[in-house]
Amino acid sequence: MNIDNIWNKFLSIMKTKLNSLSYDTWFSTSKLVELNEEHAVIIVPTIAHKKHLSESYIDIISDIFNSITGTNFNFEFVLENEYNNKKITVKKEEEEELGVPYNSSEKANLNPDYVFENFIVGESNRFAQATALAVAENPGKMYNPLFIYGNSGLGKTHLMQAIGNYIVKNTNKRVLYVTSDQFINDFLGLNKKDKDGTNFDYVDLFKDKYRNIDVLIIDDIQFLGNAPKTQNEFFHTFNTLYDDKKQIIISSDSSPDDLKHLEDRLRTRFNWGLKVNIFPPDNDLRREILRKKMANMDFSRHISDDAIDYIANMCPSDVRSLEGALTRVCAYSTIFFQEEITLDLTIEALKGTITPMTNFKNDIQKIQRVVAEHYNVSVEDLKSKKRVATIAFPRQIAIYLSRQLTDESFPKIGIEFGGRDHSTVMHSCDKIEKERKENKQLDNIINEIISKLE
Repeated sequence: MNIDNIWNKFLSIMKTKLNSLSYDTWFSTSKLVELNEEHAVIIVPTIAHKKHLSESYIDIISDIFNSITGTNFNFEFVLENEYNNKKITVKKEEEEELGVPYNSSEKANLNPDYVFENFIVGESNRFAQATALAVAENPGKMYNPLFIYGNSGLGKTHLMQAIGNYIVKNTNKRVLYVTSDQFINDFLGLNKKDKDGTNFDYVDLFKDKYRNIDVLIIDDIQFLGNAPKTQNEFFHTFNTLYDDKKQIIISSDSSPDDLKHLEDRLRTRFNWGLKVNIFPPDNDLRREILRKKMANMDFSRHISDDAIDYIANMCPSDVRSLEGALTRVCAYSTIFFQEEITLDLTIEALKGTITPMTNFKNDIQKIQRVVAEHYNVSVEDLKSKKRVATIAFPRQIAIYLSRQLTDESFPKIGIEFGGRDHSTVMHSCDKIEKERKENKQLDNIINEIISKLE
């Protein structure tokens, strides 16, 4: 329903609620000229109209608009010359034609704190960060769509919003960040009914929000759901943006191929661009994250290296739990008036709150020996260039476990496996992680090997 239809429906309802004199005096000469998100602009003929409508009629106006659109608008009553001279809100079509900046993180639904400058880079996320920056510098021209995936708490949302904030700051392009839940909720409103039982179709508003943009960033696509209609709407939204060479950025906890509940045509399109995996941070990166967060906190206490190491070792899997542990330790030291955050204080503060990933110390050589023994091959085979399946697959499992159960970086692991480069190591980790989710037998084998390492 376009703006004229909304206004005409509003007038028809208002006419039933007022006598003819009041209606003709206050509404017959007024006109709705803008309806953007939660803001409505109505042109009125006189200053008296501005005052009277905003003071005496605002409640009934709001109620009627809400019954028609399902939205609570903020109303602005203006004279025609004010509207023309001040251009209170430039229409979206005019913004694109004139190149008027749309550079508000708030309008784009972005958190302004998520920027590249405070995204801490290590071996586990370097490739993802580099591709994200490349997209931010040239949106719509390369890596489209950009699909970022990895476990929760590794920085996917930070990286996606950093792209959005960079584009908002440096270009006039329109950016929209939403979660899949927000997309679903907006879609569910497409068939809203007003109080009269009339089917209100605000497809125009929906399409304007999601298709009249230059960059769409959608988080947690795995929650898009099983509903065919929702997936169909996203499919058409994707196609419209892609065909118009608009940038699409998507995140998920799994790679596109693992999103089995989504339609094949969606997963196919997610594979059109570039897929990048964010891995859990290695020990060096975890320490760096803790030091940077400590430096950025308004906190005067000193934390020892031992305490940093302890937190890093206790929270190996994701950045969010790492930061949460540090926050708890800092709060504990404040409550108990401790000037220095020592190892003993850190252990006490985290007692019973975090279960470490392993209770044992592993090294790559030990993992190589155990995996080689399990598959009846030699450690030399695992380090060799041999590509036969009976050696290549155990090698990939050993590489995967070396990443999961030690603090070593990708390059270090590669060196221990015959001088392989870090991209080969990352591929092995990604492959085994995926197959482990799909293959219960393989998962059992890996758990059996892990039990031998304890």
